[in-house]
Amino acid sequence: MIKEFEFFHGAALCQLVHNKKVYSIVTYPTADNASYVINSGVGVYIKYSKKRLSPWRFTFKKEHQDEILEMKKRFGTVYVILVCNDDGIACLDYTELKKILDYLHEEAEWIAVYRSKREKYSIKGSDGKLQFKMGVNDFSKLTSHAGLYEKLFNT
Repeated sequence: MIKEFEFFHGAALCQLVHNKKVYSIVTYPTADNASYVINSGVGVYIKYSKKRLSPWRFTFKKEHQDEILEMKKRFGTVYVILVCNDDGIACLDYTELKKILDYLHEEAEWIAVYRSKREKYSIKGSDGKLQFKMGVNDFSKLTSHAGLYEKLFNT
């Protein structure tokens, strides 16, 4: 039987692979099965919501944020991927994440993703709101970074 997290993580990872700039994906060794390493040097943390319609809410416990920070320190680059059921996927870089969840990691914080029909995503969190909207399935920043790593290090 396919585990629920495998189903939703698979949707995000499949899109990365089909972009043809991702050559390796390995799990990052943690207890919650949410972290991966792309092309040996880009951290990815995936959260998903099973809710059918907007807004989609994602809970970030202190240990989740600590893990993201650990990957940021280790790799220099980390992204948070938010799978909004079958609607689409939002991708935040670390700077964007810190605008909506600040550097003080509380026991539980949240991110909410909103989208009206034929619109882009609006994203806000416990500590702020992004001032721009994000495209559905916009992985361009992650895949371009993964491709840059490949060119630099010939992996």
